[in-house]
Amino acid sequence: MGTNARAGGGNGPPGQIGGSLRSSPGPRDASAKMGRMTTHIVAMGGGGFSMSPFGAPTNLDRYLVEISGKSSPLVCFAPTASADDPVYINKFLLAYSTLGVRTMVLTLWGGGSAASVARIAEADILLVGGGHTVNLIALWQAHGVDKAVKARAAAGDVVLAGMSAGGSCWYEGCITDSFGDFRAWRGGLGILPGSFCPHFDGEAERAPAYTDAVASGDLPGGYGADDGAGVHYIAGVPTNFIAEAPGQRVYRVMPSDLPTSSGVLVEPQQMTLL
Repeated sequence: MGTNARAGGGNGPPGQIGGSLRSSPGPRDASAKMGRMTTHIVAMGGGGFSMSPFGAPTNLDRYLVEISGKSSPLVCFAPTASADDPVYINKFLLAYSTLGVRTMVLTLWGGGSAASVARIAEADILLVGGGHTVNLIALWQAHGVDKAVKARAAAGDVVLAGMSAGGSCWYEGCITDSFGDFRAWRGGLGILPGSFCPHFDGEAERAPAYTDAVASGDLPGGYGADDGAGVHYIAGVPTNFIAEAPGQRVYRVMPSDLPTSSGVLVEPQQMTLL
């Protein structure tokens, strides 16, 4: 995690607070308690159907459907960060066809985007795919997707989610390789405060780049998420930290003035195993 990272948060094994993992708390019940107009945001470091063998849906995908609270939710997939890759789109359609949902795809690269953008208002789940974060935000701003997404978030009764670039886009900033190297970038939608680092365990240079950026102030504090792990916000509050498999973790990364911290604290969060 880099020379400036210091793990903390309990006496249990790394990635566990107090040495325990939680079982799933029943997201549908939790969603009901918050009311029908709740906005959920799930930022995933990676995983889901995008990274599963043969493109099958995983428990992360099922979790998104469950917290929507709908019997047959409309899932809008946004593959903008991959340049609307047709292989990626087909992979989504095949995976989600098994989950009892309705599907649509937000397409921007082929022209005639206005009708596709307008349908964001109908979506129960907006799932943003991985790829180039900077290109994703630039195209969303050019086509008015950023405004449509913010309006949908404000209206509530929606699940906004994504992995990799699709997890980073909700925050104020992130670590991205859109320019080639790993660097701090402040340019997200800003629906969530702070910053995000996907693939925290997946690429050797990414986690150190993130902890360095938070320590230096190039990025505000935030969360780093392993592949297969994510942060679930309910009404803007980080409420649940979820993982597809044991050992997949989310870390809270914050600047610190403590003399032993090298400028940053990295705290593993208590995970809910899906």
